[in-house]
Amino acid sequence: MNPETKPHRAGFVSIIGKPNVGKSTLMNALVGERLSIVTSKAQTTRHRILGILNGDDFQLIYSDTPGIIQPKYELHNAMMSFVYSSLEDADVVLFVTDIYEKHDEEPVVERLRKMVDTPIILLVNKIDQANQEEVEAKLAYWKEQLPNAAEVLPISALNHFGTDGVLQLVLERLPLHPPYYPKDELTDKPERFFAAEMVREKIFKLYKKEIPYSCEVVIEEFKEEDAIIRIRGIIYVERSSQKGIVIGQGGEALKKVGTWAREEMEKFFLKKVFLELHVKVNENWRTDAKALSRFGYQ
Repeated sequence: MNPETKPHRAGFVSIIGKPNVGKSTLMNALVGERLSIVTSKAQTTRHRILGILNGDDFQLIYSDTPGIIQPKYELHNAMMSFVYSSLEDADVVLFVTDIYEKHDEEPVVERLRKMVDTPIILLVNKIDQANQEEVEAKLAYWKEQLPNAAEVLPISALNHFGTDGVLQLVLERLPLHPPYYPKDELTDKPERFFAAEMVREKIFKLYKKEIPYSCEVVIEEFKEEDAIIRIRGIIYVERSSQKGIVIGQGGEALKKVGTWAREEMEKFFLKKVFLELHVKVNENWRTDAKALSRFGYQ
């Protein structure tokens, strides 16, 4: 290395925690781009999504992962495999909890206690919803629960409070390494993935109860022309009765999903989008290993 060249740091930073603690909001804040979908419903994130933050002398590769749950069927098993694989290659772990939660004697906490070689930064999120006394009590609780954590910090990912401090703490703990990805890359996922996620986000926001969890979105066609991107997507549901609900009376519900998703895509891709959506039934896809493999849960 040229002695005049500033040392370069690079590494993988795994963001883990229970559903709805703000992991996706945190990664979007840290990367400065809206890569992960965010809704008020739990278990929105299903995949491991990499967000890459580049500087002249560093490259941070954040992994947003599904919320930690007790698996009930094959989809959940696949989601948890993304969580644990992200821990295996992590150079730094960001364990996110919030002001309300306890993780008493859960397997992931036990696993974190045994991680002595990987720095763990524990983040107590949503402190804007608590008073100073509650925040201090929660910080003390976690310092006791996870004594091997390098730092325990209060943050508000939504309000970007404390996130600059998180970045600095991570950078200090990254190994010296050349970049893993080209410096102009933002994520490892293709454009089709984000188009599908934007449709799925609107499904979570429009429909209630079990419907969003029973839906999977596959982009079958993504054609980029000079002035427009033409996208055709399939929304898969588990039962015929769900198909009618997703489409809605006179197709109004599906039309609303398409309109909302198209508007989001045009902001993301910075180009006019023509979006065509269809709904199909793939019975019990969440418990079908072949369907899950086809949908990218491997």
